[in-house]
Amino acid sequence: MNIHEYQGKELFRRYGVPTGEGYPAFSVDEAVEVAKKLDCGKWVVKAQIHAGGRGKGGGVKLASSIDEVKQYSEAILGMQLVTHQTGSEGKKVNRLYIEKAGSIAKELYLSLLVDRATSMVTFLASTEGGMDIEEVSAKMPEKIGQVSIDPVLGFHPFHTRQLAKILNFKDKDLQKQIHSFGKSLYTMFVEKDCSLVEINPLVITEDNELVALDAKINFDSNAITRHKDILEMRDMDEEDPAEVEASKFGLSYITLDGEVGCMVNGAGLAMSTMDIVKLNGASPANFLDVGGGATKENVTAAFKIITRDPNVKAILVNIFGGIMKCDVIAEGIIAAVKDVGLKVPLVVRLEGTNVEKGKEILNGSGMKIIAAESLKDAGEKAAKAAKAAQTAQSTQTVKATSVAKGEV
Repeated sequence: MNIHEYQGKELFRRYGVPTGEGYPAFSVDEAVEVAKKLDCGKWVVKAQIHAGGRGKGGGVKLASSIDEVKQYSEAILGMQLVTHQTGSEGKKVNRLYIEKAGSIAKELYLSLLVDRATSMVTFLASTEGGMDIEEVSAKMPEKIGQVSIDPVLGFHPFHTRQLAKILNFKDKDLQKQIHSFGKSLYTMFVEKDCSLVEINPLVITEDNELVALDAKINFDSNAITRHKDILEMRDMDEEDPAEVEASKFGLSYITLDGEVGCMVNGAGLAMSTMDIVKLNGASPANFLDVGGGATKENVTAAFKIITRDPNVKAILVNIFGGIMKCDVIAEGIIAAVKDVGLKVPLVVRLEGTNVEKGKEILNGSGMKIIAAESLKDAGEKAAKAAKAAQTAQSTQTVKATSVAKGEV
C-alpha cells in the first residue's frame, strides 16, 4: 500500500524526522488559504499522486506570490499528470501539497528497503540526490552505498558512521544529525511494517540542517490490518478500480495490458499460465490468483472482474485442485456467467480434487466452453481464441466504417 507525500511527511513528524512545513489542499481556494497560513515568501505547489517524476511532468512548481500559488494550483489540480512511472495514460491530480520553500545547499539521496538477499532492512545512500536513483545506479554505481541493519542488533552508532562516510559528512554536526535521522527512520520502518521509505532529495539547508524534502513510503499490504492509522490514509482514487474490487474478496489481482483474461489458483501456476499464453503469441490481460481456499462467491467475483475488462478477448481458467476444489470453481463460473453473460470464448482446464465432478457441472451447464486437457493445450487454445476474436472485431470495425462512409 502507498500513501501520498504529505501523509508520509506527517508520519515523519510523528517519529521526529525533520521535514518542511506544509499542508494538503483539495481545491484552489484551499491552496490559497494554506499559502496564506504558511505566511512565507516562497511556496512549493506539489501534485499528490502515487508516482515519482512529478517535477519533470509539470506537477511541481515554485511560487513567489499568492497569485502564483493560485495560478499553479489551477493548472495542476485536475490535470492528467504523466511521468515515467505512470505510463502514457498518466494519473489525475485530485489533491495538492503546499509547502514552504526552503534554502538548499546540497541534495542527497536516502532510502530504506527490505533486502531479501540478506533478510535485513537496508539503507541506500548517495551524494547524488534529486536524480532518478535508477539513473545513478546505471551510470555511477560507485556513488550508491549500502548499510544493512541486523534485526537483532537494531540501529547503532557504527551504522551512523557508515552512512556519514557514504554521504561524505565530515562536519560533526551533520554526523550527529544523520544518527538521529537514521535511527528515527529505522524505528518507523520496523514499527509501521514499511516495505520502502525513499527520500529524494534529502537536503542540507544553508543553515546546515538535514531536511527530508520528499517522502515516498510503501507498506507491506499483508501487515496493514495491524495499522488502522495507516489504512485510513489509503486513497482509493489512486488505485485500479478492478484491483480495489478484487481486494474486497481476498483476490490477488493485477491489471495487465494483454487480451487473455486469466483465472488461476496459486501464484506459481498463475505465472506459468501467463508464460504459456505469451509463448503462444498472445498476452495476459491480468494476474489473478483466487487462492487455495476460494469460495463460490470469490470465484464469481473474480470472473466478473475479468469480464469487465474491455481488452479481454478470451478467458482462460486454469485450476489445479488441491485445497481448492474443481467443482467449486465450476459452480462459480456458472454463477458468474448467468449474472454477467459470456461474450468472449472461455477455455477451461481443470485438474485435481473433484475434477470429474467439476467437468460434469460445466458440461451440463449448456455453456460454450472450450475444454483443455493440459497447460500446453490450454495456452494454445486461449491464444487462438483471442486472436480469432480480435480478427472478428477488426473485420466488424472495418465494415462499420465502410457503411458509415457509404462504401457498402
